[in-house]
Amino acid sequence: MAAQAEIEHPRKAFGWAARDSSGLLSPFNFCRREPGEKDVAFRVLYCGICHSDLHSIKNEWGTSIYPMVPGHEVAGVVTEVGSKVEKFKVGDKVGVGCLVDSCRTCQNCCDNLENYCPQSTFTYGAKYRDGTITYGGYSDSMVAEEHFVVRIPDRLPLDAAAPLLCAGITVYSPLRYYGLDKPGLHVGVVGLGGLGHMAVKFAKAFGAKVTVISTSPNKKEEAIQNLGADSFLISRDQDQVQAAMGTFDGIIDTVSAVHPLLPLIGLLKSHGKLVMVGAPEKPLELPVFPLLAGRKIVAGTLIGGLMETQEMIDFAAKHNVKPDIEVIPMDYVNTAMERLLKADVKYRFVIDIGNTLKF
Repeated sequence: MAAQAEIEHPRKAFGWAARDSSGLLSPFNFCRREPGEKDVAFRVLYCGICHSDLHSIKNEWGTSIYPMVPGHEVAGVVTEVGSKVEKFKVGDKVGVGCLVDSCRTCQNCCDNLENYCPQSTFTYGAKYRDGTITYGGYSDSMVAEEHFVVRIPDRLPLDAAAPLLCAGITVYSPLRYYGLDKPGLHVGVVGLGGLGHMAVKFAKAFGAKVTVISTSPNKKEEAIQNLGADSFLISRDQDQVQAAMGTFDGIIDTVSAVHPLLPLIGLLKSHGKLVMVGAPEKPLELPVFPLLAGRKIVAGTLIGGLMETQEMIDFAAKHNVKPDIEVIPMDYVNTAMERLLKADVKYRFVIDIGNTLKF
C-alpha cells in the first residue's frame, strides 16, 4: 500500500503516517497531485492535533484507510497557484480544515454548507473523486482546490490559527446559527478541552455571560482566571445545579463521553438550546418531557461551511481569539497522542511541521 501511495501522484511529499490500528505514527513518503488550474499548493508550517486524529489512527470509528497521514488543522504559506486561482497568490498565509471537496451541486453546497454535503471529502482518510486517498497535514506540503482553502489574516499567528480550522469553527458555528452570539445572553459550556476552551473564548468575544459546566472542581480557577469565564458550575453538585435551573439561554456541550442530559436540559430557560458538538460513542438517554415543558431544543452541529470558516477566522483575528496551544516537534507526536488520550494538554497540541519535520 505504501508503494502505491508513492506512485498515485507525481509530486513527492513527506509526512508521518499510521500503518495500522496500533495508531503508531512514523515517517512516510507519498505523493500529492500536481496543482490543477484551480488548485493552491502550500508548504505546511503547522498542524493541530484534533481528538478525531486519535480516533482515526486507531480505527475506533471503523472507517480508517491505511496508511493514514492525519491532520485537518493545517496552516502554511502558498508556494504555487493554478492559472484560474483568483483569491490567493504565492506567499499568502492559508489554511485547510476538515474538508477538501464536496459535490458543489446539492442544496447544502448551494447554501455554503459543504460540511453537510453527503458527498463531502474529508482532508484525510477519505477518497478523492479519482479514487486516490486523501492525506492530511502531518506532512510537508498540501495541494487543495481554492474553494477549500482559507485565508489567514496577517495579525493571526499561523500556529494559533491552525486549531481554529476545526476546534474553532466547531464551536463558532453553533453559537452563530442558534443565536447565542448576542451580548447579554447566558451561555454554558460543558467540558473544558480543545473545543470547550474555544467555546468560552468565542462566546465571551460575542459579549455573552459564560458559565463553564464541569465535573472537575479543580478547573474552576483555570476557567475563570485564564479563559475569562464569568462563573463555574460543578455538574455533580446538586445544590449548584438546582440554583442555576432555568437560567441559561443556550449550552454548548463538547463532551464526548457518555453523560446525562437531563441536568443540562433543566439548566435551560424556556426556548433554550442544548447543542451537542462532542460525539459520544454510545447513545445518550434523552428524556422528552423536559423538552415539552419549556419548548427546549437538543441539537447537533458539525464543523462549518467554507464561507463561515473564513468568517470565523476573520472574527478571531479582529477580536484576538486564539487557542491555548502547546507547540511540539514532529517526533514527539506519538507521545502527544498518549497525553491527549489522558486529556493532558492545555488545550491543543500544534505540530511545528516547518521547523521539525525531518526527512
